[in-house]
Amino acid sequence: MTAARRSRVADQGASPVPADTPRALQTADAKPARSQSRTERRRSTVVKIPGGRAQPSPQRRKRSKDPFGYSPRAHEQVRGIAEFFYRRYWRVQTSGIINIPGDGPALVVGNHSGAIPLDAAMLVAAVDLDHPRRRLLRFLYDRFVADMPLVGDFYQSMGSVVASYDNARALLRRGDLVGIFPEGVEGVAKGLRRRYQVQRFRTGFVRLSLELRVPIIPVAIVGAEETYPLIGKWTARGLLSKWLNVPYVPVTPFFPLFGVFGAIPLPTQWRIRFAPPLHLYREADVNTDARRSVEQLSERVRRQIQGMVHQLLAERSSVF
Repeated sequence: MTAARRSRVADQGASPVPADTPRALQTADAKPARSQSRTERRRSTVVKIPGGRAQPSPQRRKRSKDPFGYSPRAHEQVRGIAEFFYRRYWRVQTSGIINIPGDGPALVVGNHSGAIPLDAAMLVAAVDLDHPRRRLLRFLYDRFVADMPLVGDFYQSMGSVVASYDNARALLRRGDLVGIFPEGVEGVAKGLRRRYQVQRFRTGFVRLSLELRVPIIPVAIVGAEETYPLIGKWTARGLLSKWLNVPYVPVTPFFPLFGVFGAIPLPTQWRIRFAPPLHLYREADVNTDARRSVEQLSERVRRQIQGMVHQLLAERSSVF
């Protein structure tokens, strides 16, 4: 480098580069940063929690504005489909919707039926379409559903959350409306011979109500049992059950005999009835620490819903 050129470099505040420096090192600082691969970008959007599934990262939660992944845009996109099934296909007749509070936390507790949990979808549609405030009903779903291909992500985008006591408590503390089927899998797997026989309730919903002092709204559903008349369960770990990651594959008079066409739900007529709220925490003789007391309250709610189911069955003139 000539003396004149060194002078110009010094005047511009730049550091002279030794003449014997390799060209690759001379240009290293000018190279652009390597862009992330698709896999790296995907890893950066999720956070692994110990003993659990991948959860949305803080950045992704911030974009969705919901810590559990609810997407109002996705909900809006499927609202028309839900309304078709609610008003046209199953012609759902809903009563007592005014018993759902206009705001604040509450537990909607109902009977579970049908080989596939379509009853949850119709309850969500009922509150979304018929309630004056069009509230979002957030259902808790079983853990194995979260690992089913596409299903877990879809449920999450619709506002549902993996069932756990902590998740339910977090939703209620946010002021959300939470839906629970205390029968669990036993409700949808009980078979055609035991249809509309409400199975034993778990007690978590009662403990939530007593701890957080939130009301319970009992709800009865009739019509879902016959959409997929369950006559058996295929429990062998075949290719289909492994791919779906389900404990069993439901067997109906039409599925798997007629293949994908047998999976089309029957156009039964549905009835949904919401009862007035129960404020169990206001009862003076309730011992929140006694297991027997909690079990008795759970059974009381189950019997009320069973009576509502019998009443709806007596009112309907035809399955279809």
